Amino acid sequence: MDSDIQMPGPVCLIENTDKQLVVNPEALKILSAITQPVVVVAIVGLYRTGKSYLMNKLAGQKKGFSLGSTVQSHTKGIWMWCVPHPKEPNYTLVLLDTEGLGDVEKGDNQNDSWIFALAILLSSTFVYNSMGTINQQAMDQLHYVTELTDKIRAKSSPDENEVEDSADFVSFFPDFVWTLRDFSLELEIDGQPISADKYLKNSLKLKQGTSPKDKNFNLPRLCIRKFFPKKKCFIFDRPTERKKLGQLETMHDDELDPEFVQQVADFCSYIFTNSKVKTLSGGIQVNGPRLETLVLTYVDAISSGDLPCMENAVLALAQIENSAAVQKAIAHYDQQMGEKVQLPTETLQELLDLHMASEKEAIEVFMKNSFKDVDNVFQKKLAAQLEKRRDDFYKENMKASSDRCSALLKDIFHSLEEEIKQGVYSQPGGYHLLMQTVNEMKKKYLQEPRKGIQSEEVLQTYLRSKESVIDAILQTDQNLTEKEKEIEVQRVKAESAEAAAKMLEEMQKKNEQMMEEKEKSYQEHVKQLTEKMEQERAQLMAEQERAMALKLKEQAMLLKEGFQNESKQLQREIENLKRSMTKPSDPCIII
Repeated sequence: MDSDIQMPGPVCLIENTDKQLVVNPEALKILSAITQPVVVVAIVGLYRTGKSYLMNKLAGQKKGFSLGSTVQSHTKGIWMWCVPHPKEPNYTLVLLDTEGLGDVEKGDNQNDSWIFALAILLSSTFVYNSMGTINQQAMDQLHYVTELTDKIRAKSSPDENEVEDSADFVSFFPDFVWTLRDFSLELEIDGQPISADKYLKNSLKLKQGTSPKDKNFNLPRLCIRKFFPKKKCFIFDRPTERKKLGQLETMHDDELDPEFVQQVADFCSYIFTNSKVKTLSGGIQVNGPRLETLVLTYVDAISSGDLPCMENAVLALAQIENSAAVQKAIAHYDQQMGEKVQLPTETLQELLDLHMASEKEAIEVFMKNSFKDVDNVFQKKLAAQLEKRRDDFYKENMKASSDRCSALLKDIFHSLEEEIKQGVYSQPGGYHLLMQTVNEMKKKYLQEPRKGIQSEEVLQTYLRSKESVIDAILQTDQNLTEKEKEIEVQRVKAESAEAAAKMLEEMQKKNEQMMEEKEKSYQEHVKQLTEKMEQERAQLMAEQERAMALKLKEQAMLLKEGFQNESKQLQREIENLKRSMTKPSDPCIII
């Protein structure tokens, strides 16, 4: 767990007050500081069934989550305790304890359904805690599971004529653990001992028949089988005699039933070893800030009368993180260019090569930190910002070059300008002496390093500014005949025209280099996006293949048990999934 996150006890994450679910800012602040991936374990069950005791054990504490010792439901809403993961130092264990379901004091049990749904949506392991055996009463009390499709949406807008099926939910539903408290039966079938897992599997068998009673019997069992592919069961003996149950917080292990102590240890060990990091569709691992966003998105949807939608939550998360990914990428680009670029560069290509290398790394940073960038909106923003930075560097490079060249010319030609003012060249033979001096100074200027891309243009601009002075000295030089003067004027004009043509050629070359760089930039964006899309496609295919394998397994079980109708319904879901798996991927386009 992040070393600077210390939680001595749980805090309320989602308050249930006056039939309203409200998020606690203090809890969100704690989540926002957890940078590690989180393993989220939520526990749900009827009130006064000992849920909080198990959660305190997972936290490694005797006290924390309120146990209560009366028939009153103590935990209101959802409480959170973030603790170091006992076996995975790079993960944080987030424990969510929910208020007891079916509390008669509440009257309206609407929020029970929402708390059940939120526990499913937020957790990577979902623990359902109940008393006694798995009988029809226990299944009836688990009716919330049959309402999940009415409380949760996987997609914001399912395809036309497409009904959401269990495959949409399986991809993000948590593992299911059923804890049976005060279990008094012998675990056996037909006189043969069985494991708790086998007992759960046997309890989920369906009953033949089409009567309303048969349907009510089968519905929760079908939902558990379809929504929770990975299921586990633990049984617990009564920890102590009934009158001492209210003192569990203060009792030592040696005062409790040894079987119960071992059963709790086995449960904790399983959770620590097998509970996975909370992961969203596409293999996106959830950390503290991401969990914070999920909590806010789901509770806001419920408060506004909508259904919590997994896809919307992921997109809301993507909006936040993709925006941050753009900033990270730009910051990396700025850092790289700041370290590598020394203006003015000798050539434009030198600058463009540095830009291209830094841009490539910046795109890699964005790809690493972004996901679900619908229509490549944020990548386009990144591309636009990188293009602007390139153009800004180009302008800065030109200015730096112009400034350096102007300063050099001023320094080198200063003595010449003073001599012209003093009339040194305003005498017979002065013109040739002037041109000899100018050529020597041009040579000295051209030998200076790192003048940059404006070297020739600034020089020619400077020489043009002196043409009238030089021409005046030429025309007044008495050593030259009129014919020689005319020849010299034509030579100067030809030289000036040649220089102008050379500058035009250089400008066209710069424009071509900029266009080539723009195309290279586009291709780099496409290349990295294509690679990312292929990775995401492979991830999606792996998820769909897992869902397919689970459906086929469930279908085989239904056929074996003789449930043809349920098997046919599952076959439709299998066909939908097959169509989804063979659907061609969208082309990679960035405009």
